Amino acid sequence: MSDSTQYCFYVDTTKCTGCKTCHIACKDRQGDIIRSSTKPVEDGVPTLNGVNWRRVYEYGGGSWNVDPNTGAYEQEVFAYYMSLGCNHCSEPVCVKACPTGAMHKRKEDGLVHIEESLCIACESCSRACPYDAPQLDQERKVMTKCDGCYERLAVGRKPACVESCPMRALDFDTVENIVAKYGTGDSHIAPLPNQSLTSPNLIIKANRLGQSTTGGTGQILNPSEV
Repeated sequence: MSDSTQYCFYVDTTKCTGCKTCHIACKDRQGDIIRSSTKPVEDGVPTLNGVNWRRVYEYGGGSWNVDPNTGAYEQEVFAYYMSLGCNHCSEPVCVKACPTGAMHKRKEDGLVHIEESLCIACESCSRACPYDAPQLDQERKVMTKCDGCYERLAVGRKPACVESCPMRALDFDTVENIVAKYGTGDSHIAPLPNQSLTSPNLIIKANRLGQSTTGGTGQILNPSEV
């Protein structure tokens, strides 16, 4: 693996059904990480005080109208799902915002990681990130986020979220391999922020109902879940 290697997520919003299997698989892996720490936790899938490394957004909007001439109902209702974690950006604002160097981008694979021994839980990274990727573990008082399942990559496996998706709507590989397999994708769609903010390593296949990142007419329909 060369120093120029960069991993990238692929999300097919035409396939995602919002089942949240990726969310649960990621949460379960979070539990494994916490269980391996010095502080014991209960068995089962931990809540981690609302920390969600991967979230599934439901975005929708539109309305029903009545044609005054015919009395017929017409509608422009739309909804689609977006699975989102950390995009291991090429210009990660979380790294720039971190005052201690705890948040850093690895040279060997481009993954953005947190060195917990340096983290002071100031949440500067969280405030800077437009994707809400870094999140505070209230119990351990450290910032946490998706780490690309680096230990799985080392043995030739995909991240837990990718392997768990029943619709094969997710993929993760080097940028070169993702582009070769899926192309460069479509323009990013709401509720994602503008790509120019962080240069995310994220390729999207847009739902046919996808709304503009800047002019979308919908809203996030499940805010309590994300």
